[in-house]
Amino acid sequence: MPEKPDNLISEEKMVEVLFDMTVISAAKGLNRRVMEDKGIEPEAFVYEKHQIDSVQFSESNRYYSYDVKTYELIYARVKEKLQAQKELFNKDLKAKATKADSISKTNRVRRDSLIRLKTPEINPDLQ
Repeated sequence: MPEKPDNLISEEKMVEVLFDMTVISAAKGLNRRVMEDKGIEPEAFVYEKHQIDSVQFSESNRYYSYDVKTYELIYARVKEKLQAQKELFNKDLKAKATKADSISKTNRVRRDSLIRLKTPEINPDLQ
């Protein structure tokens, strides 16, 4: 097992860093061109956000990876956070879809009402 680094990232912070790296990695796969156009370097963004550097991350990651039980617990917590974010995202999408459907339904009712008002068979005042 490697020696414990002097600047070891705490387990809690490691969960946050790995979570962000996982999310940014997925985003990079989907929106690589957008990130490049905006000059965003995903790993540098995560390091800056958590006020760490690549060496500190690498040493901490190597240290934790030798303790399989701890590393599994860290990744289990990352997975839980990802699942929670996924559920929030899906809930938000569902709410937006419901709202859009409601607006669409309201617009259809208004449109149908206006059509009826302009139809002489339905509105005798137009004849």
